[in-house]
Amino acid sequence: MPSKDVRDPEYRRLNYVRYADDFLLGFIGSLQEAKEIKEKLKTFLADNLQLEMSAEKTLITNARNEAANFLGYEILVQYSDNKHTNGKRSLNGITALRIPASFVEGKCALYMRNGKPIHRPELINDDDFTIINIYQSELRGYVQFYSLAQNIAWLRKLQWVMWSSLMKTLACKHKTSVAKICAKYQKTVKLPQGRRKCVEITVPVEGKKPLVTRFGGIQLKRNLKATIEDLPRVRKPAFRNELIKRLLASECEICGATGDIEVHHIHALKDLKIKGKKEKPQWMQIMSARRRKTLMVCPQCHDAIHAGKPISQRVSR
Repeated sequence: MPSKDVRDPEYRRLNYVRYADDFLLGFIGSLQEAKEIKEKLKTFLADNLQLEMSAEKTLITNARNEAANFLGYEILVQYSDNKHTNGKRSLNGITALRIPASFVEGKCALYMRNGKPIHRPELINDDDFTIINIYQSELRGYVQFYSLAQNIAWLRKLQWVMWSSLMKTLACKHKTSVAKICAKYQKTVKLPQGRRKCVEITVPVEGKKPLVTRFGGIQLKRNLKATIEDLPRVRKPAFRNELIKRLLASECEICGATGDIEVHHIHALKDLKIKGKKEKPQWMQIMSARRRKTLMVCPQCHDAIHAGKPISQRVSR
């Protein structure tokens, strides 16, 4: 028997969370009261904010019996009388975050045709380094967004489909078989979480450490401390060999210095916007004009960017 009265008719609780124009209410109470709250919200939005509440998206869901969708996650309340921790029912009443099955199937469909993984023709003209890097960046985005999900292991299916699509894309590019591509690029890599099989390519650079990129090796493990970033709505366009050429050029894209080059990253192009009429720094102007989230810079310019200092003039060395 439960240690508390879980059906106390006098007990009420209402939690509210909002992100942009999406919001979620967690309510413990009767269905009738939930309907009254919904009507009050509809009236408030119309009278005070001149906004119309979407009838299709604003739903009343019993979180114990079915999942509510919020920001790409499925949210439900767990109940199990069989799961015990320290002599207590440890799952009862605990909120769960899950990856929707529709998300996995929808993303898999991007890399499939007629139920089978397929190559991506738009990447055929790119070099192998860029193709592998594109697949890895897409997989990393999916895993990062769903780091809080309890069933993050569901992404293993998507990872396999993407791996098959990557192998077929490289095989189509080189007009060879998938088996030969696997023999060439598939390696066992030692990572912090152990040894993992990955698709890896190494580009030697004279006098420097080689350029390395890989597909795989991303741990599908729940991370409750993860910082979630918005998942891209559209697939990234092909780089057209630009990435590897910029890395091999070993030239600062701000001051022109050659030698040791580092990569400055931003999370999104929207981060380049500045409120007001304040003029953008030079590095922001360059990234905005080229619509890039990366910039190849020398260590001096990189330090100046993070310190908020003016960038030096073009130099040679």
